[in-house]
Amino acid sequence: MKHLNLFIELTRLSKPIGIMLLFWPCLWGLTLVYDFSTGVNNYIKYAILFFLGSILMRSAGCIANDIFDKKFDQKVERTKNRPIASGKVSINLAIIYTLLLCFVAFLVLINFNSLTIILALASMPLAFTYPLMKRFTYWPQLFLGITFNYGLILGWTSVNNGITIIPIVFYIGAIFWTLGYDTIYGYQDIKDDEIIGVKSTSIKFKNNPKSFLILCYSIFLISNILIGVLMEFNNIFYLTIGIVFFHLFYYQIKLLNVNNPLSCLKTFKSNNIIGLIICINILLGKLI
Repeated sequence: MKHLNLFIELTRLSKPIGIMLLFWPCLWGLTLVYDFSTGVNNYIKYAILFFLGSILMRSAGCIANDIFDKKFDQKVERTKNRPIASGKVSINLAIIYTLLLCFVAFLVLINFNSLTIILALASMPLAFTYPLMKRFTYWPQLFLGITFNYGLILGWTSVNNGITIIPIVFYIGAIFWTLGYDTIYGYQDIKDDEIIGVKSTSIKFKNNPKSFLILCYSIFLISNILIGVLMEFNNIFYLTIGIVFFHLFYYQIKLLNVNNPLSCLKTFKSNNIIGLIICINILLGKLI
């Protein structure tokens, strides 16, 4: 039980928000392209596969992050007791866990078509080099956005064996969504990060965070509207976009207190609701 608890802590399985933020873009891409007139069996099948893949790859990513950041984590109050930073799990054992998770993820991946498999494998360097970015650039959140929303492209190609402008526009918008919410997340550790020399957009825009968040979320919303136009969605789609607008600009930006770690964490987690709303919004746009 001790080893099981350490594994759960290491992979953050007890904190599923990361899994869901990785999963939602996959489901957006799948829902956007899927022809529901053929039934829902394949849709459910692919959704389950993407969910399993999200669990496995997010877990592997968390371990890789903790391996790279061991020395940094030891100096940050919020992360100093993580299994690798505290010495409860060795680097060698962590690497074995990572390889096992990637192997099982590959078993999930081979259920998709060839294009999706190739694109997914091509994204692996992004997934495992992201933790290093905070050492060299103030834009690690941008790299996270590129990585975390890649599933939107995979969701599309899992059904449509090709890529059009539609998933690309949505993907670019989703990158800015992640850029926004992970900047909010970064404000929890900004004092420690500045002391140890870690870079982030939270630090880069610390003097005017809300203007930066407005820019990020505006691009995300514009991409959603463009998707509605390109897909020729009905008017209900545009009405429900208003709910997303209210949540992002009022709840996440206006009410945010970047000096309060609990406020930042609560706001960050609320993006799970955004993921669900947008998925429902796509369904409404296609089916009504």
